Amino acid sequence: MCVVAFAWNAHPRWRLLLAGNRDEFHARPTTALAAWDDGSGIVAGRDLEAGGTWLGVDGRGRCALVTNVRDLRAPQDGLSRGLLASDYLRGDEGAAMRARALQADAPAYRPFNLLLADAQECTWTGNLPHPRMAHPGPGVHVLSNAQLDTPWPKAVALGVALRRWIDAGGDDDFAPLFAALADETRWPDAQLPDTGIGLERERWLSSAFIRGDDYGTRASTVVALDRDGGGVIVEARWGPMGVPLGQSRLELR
Repeated sequence: MCVVAFAWNAHPRWRLLLAGNRDEFHARPTTALAAWDDGSGIVAGRDLEAGGTWLGVDGRGRCALVTNVRDLRAPQDGLSRGLLASDYLRGDEGAAMRARALQADAPAYRPFNLLLADAQECTWTGNLPHPRMAHPGPGVHVLSNAQLDTPWPKAVALGVALRRWIDAGGDDDFAPLFAALADETRWPDAQLPDTGIGLERERWLSSAFIRGDDYGTRASTVVALDRDGGGVIVEARWGPMGVPLGQSRLELR
């Protein structure tokens, strides 16, 4: 994932609400959102290159998502980040327990943010500049390619859109959230981060939705999990230059 807004215990129906975009090279092989056929109970898209996922849920009301950390001044080698999400969903550990266990192994992975949620807790952990974790409190939070709640403009705007949807009584009509994920606003230079990629690329990547021939937004996803472990996950898929490739909606029981 590359930009995410999520609400933890801030909605009368949904324990966890999450809206986010996955940006990736279009040539990277990927499967669409589906229940995995390996007996794991995972419902997610799948990275066929490394075998993990960027965002997924299971049948027990748990959710995991991972973003990279965009800082070219940091080492970019290590284990695949996507395995962090799928390994959690395959296992039996709670969110906080899994995050604590990862602290020793976190440096072995490429720079990452990992958000884990179960029925009781929501936990964030990352490994740059060093392994650490936090427990987001009730409310709306944002995550992009920096630390939790870093106010990158596109993340802040997505968080505002999620808050407005909740305040307006949003329940299961997720169209306004997908509209926010489709925002192609490029933000002023003074508001952009310096992640070592140069100003032109910072400008291009400053919007929530990235449109490009070789690289861009591949999936827009909304997750809504209730307090009984059920819910819904919806994924819209995009090809080069933002061409729509379909949408999937799966009910979780």
